[in-house]
Amino acid sequence: MSTLDYEGSQSTHRSEATDDEPPERSSASLVFTDRDEATAVLGARDQYLRRVRDTFGVRAWARAGRVYVEGDPHRVEQAIRALRQLRELADRHGSVDEADVVRVLGQVSQQPQEGGPPGPAAVTEVVKAKRWVRPRTEGQRRYVEAMREHDIVLCIGPAGTGKTYLAVAVAVDRLLRGLTEKIVLVRPAVEAGEKLGFLPGDMVAKVNPYLRPLLDALHDLLDFEQIQRYMAADVIEVVPLAYMRGRTLNNATIILDEGQNTTVAQMKMFLTRMGENSRIIVTGDVTQIDLPATVRSGLVDAVRRLANIPGIAVVRLTKGDIVRHPLVQAIVDAYEQRGEGHGPADSKRPEHPETRQQR
Repeated sequence: MSTLDYEGSQSTHRSEATDDEPPERSSASLVFTDRDEATAVLGARDQYLRRVRDTFGVRAWARAGRVYVEGDPHRVEQAIRALRQLRELADRHGSVDEADVVRVLGQVSQQPQEGGPPGPAAVTEVVKAKRWVRPRTEGQRRYVEAMREHDIVLCIGPAGTGKTYLAVAVAVDRLLRGLTEKIVLVRPAVEAGEKLGFLPGDMVAKVNPYLRPLLDALHDLLDFEQIQRYMAADVIEVVPLAYMRGRTLNNATIILDEGQNTTVAQMKMFLTRMGENSRIIVTGDVTQIDLPATVRSGLVDAVRRLANIPGIAVVRLTKGDIVRHPLVQAIVDAYEQRGEGHGPADSKRPEHPETRQQR
């Protein structure tokens, strides 16, 4: 039995295994600085520690400010690595939640050995007025890095992967840091398989239902009064795609959400609005195209045409990057298995390779 000691004082011993001996087992321990840190990492009544134990098939228990793990050497190493990553999250952000635990366990399970890529939270953070917003998966980390390093980013991914939220967060971060003078939030006015008819009110009231997801993200990142001031001063502008024609936007961060519902002509029109010192971010889910079956998606076309142009990044998020309720991933899986959920005309629309890449 070998003993791996993490920040402790245990000894190490390894015995020679024979055919008649049981498989080699290891033990390891991890020390916490205080009771609050231990509670944050292990959860109330050790609920997160039990998740670690069940995920890696090890024995695990906590005692006197230290957590002990015992079992197969590789499994023990994975469990300790997961606990250390959770401790880093807790130290940086004050706490971890169930979603953090699920993602860390998934990432560690997929890494064959220690020394793999660092966890996403340890690499990139996005400023928020009240707290810090951080990418929660490796895919989200790559997405945020792409938005910081490229002038145009095309992001494709299923529902719940944080495409819109992180794009708005990066735009707000750039605004608060003085890297951009204006945020423009754009969305095509396309219904998801329903005809809503004529909506009452002025232009802002008419397009509000279509732009609600962008506004929700904005309100989560800034105080209401601050948003009102920015919008009154035209620092933040919310506009339907149809009103973008003929404009040139300088020193702006421009986000097009639901890009899969643009036509090829609309996408070309939108991308060419880019002025000096501006950034463009386009997000979309190519499994939820609401255009007529005979109309090609502008986002799918743009990814094919522009992927190899310097300064343009294409990021593909997968169902492993879903950060909504755990059931969302199960729902996505269920619809993918039956080949459904690709929009109102999904029975007629041929499956595009981009759709298969999200699986």
